Parts: sequence; structure tokens; C-alpha cells
Amino acid sequence: MTTPGGEPAQQHDAFHPHLNATAPDGPLRSRLHHIRTEDVDPGTAQTEGMRRFAAISGQSVGSERLWMGQTHVAPDTASANHHHGESETAIFVVRGHPEFVFAEERDGHVEEVRLRTRPGDYIFVPPYVPHREENPDPDDEAVVVIARSTQEAIVVNLPELYVLEGGE
Repeated sequence: MTTPGGEPAQQHDAFHPHLNATAPDGPLRSRLHHIRTEDVDPGTAQTEGMRRFAAISGQSVGSERLWMGQTHVAPDTASANHHHGESETAIFVVRGHPEFVFAEERDGHVEEVRLRTRPGDYIFVPPYVPHREENPDPDDEAVVVIARSTQEAIVVNLPELYVLEGGE
């Protein structure tokens, strides 16, 4: 391989000299990908009361350790209770004031905890923690961007919220 000037190309970059610069296996892993808003995929794991759309996934771009997409919750709607298995989940609030609800033990009693958000806020959901999203606004849809530490969206729908064993 040569540079545009005809010189031999280096097989590493200045920040990672120990890494080989050859492309990983497969055509999806050797280029950047542009996913347009209209191309996000609704064919991903779903929970009643919300709509998820995949943008970055193993299927769409060949990611191996990351899933990213968006979730829409209609006005005056709550999702079903669920967790995301082994995935760590990061959430960025784009529009609306969604509320994130989980169970926590306090003084020997299990209580629902409600995190009220606004655009620009972030939420972190650890693996296996049961929760749900709610949009109390009677008029406007809530929209969030989600990133997960697995290449596909893991969603385990639950009949109820509960305190995760070992939680403090």
C-alpha cells in the first residue's frame, strides 16, 4: 500500500503504533457508516408503550460491542416494565420530559423511584436493572437517544418492577 505521493504507507497511526492498520474482517468493518434519520430500523426489540429504532448495530454496521438508536414514548404513555440483560445503557434526552422509574429498597420497604428529566439530561441504566419509561406530557412525544454496550438491543419485558438482588 502507498500514500497518494507514492510513498510506502505506514501500517499504524501516531496514537496507536502497536496496532496494525489493516481493515478488520468484512466490508462493514472497513469504512465509516452514515445512518440517516429516515433509515433507522424499527425491526428491533420492543416494549409495549414505546417505539425503539436501531441505528448502530451488529446487523446494520457490523458493530461488535455497541448498539445505538432512539426511543419514542407517546404523550401520556408509560412503557411496560423491562430490563436490558447484560447491557449497560446510556440515555440522552433529546425532546420532552420523560421519567425513568425503578424500584429501590428504602428502610425495609420497596418504593418506586422516579427520575424526572429534561432535554440535555443523561441517564445510566446498569445491566439487569428493571425499569420503565413514562411520558406524563399530555401533548408532546418524548424522544431519547440510547447507546448500549452490546451490539444488539437486549430487551426483557417484565410483569413488574423489583429490586435487583445485591443492589444498595
